[in-house]
Amino acid sequence: MKQDEQDIQFMSLIMSLQASAWTMLGKTINPATGKTEKNLEGAKATIDILIMLKEKTKGNLSKAEQDFLSSIVQQLELNYVETKK
Repeated sequence: MKQDEQDIQFMSLIMSLQASAWTMLGKTINPATGKTEKNLEGAKATIDILIMLKEKTKGNLSKAEQDFLSSIVQQLELNYVETKK
């Protein structure tokens, strides 16, 4: 597999996890139900997976990829805290 394909797959994985977390935070509509729902436990687990990926890939990502992943984690963590209140 070419590096470009791997880069695209990695970014797609991150965006998929991000979308899932937004849905579980109740910030987007659940496509399966057509409703806005909250699952804070699921959101926390997904955010934790993103944090783990950030740590495990440290030093193996381009600056753009690392910045993208860090930004997503930060946004989700802030929204999680806000939603949990």
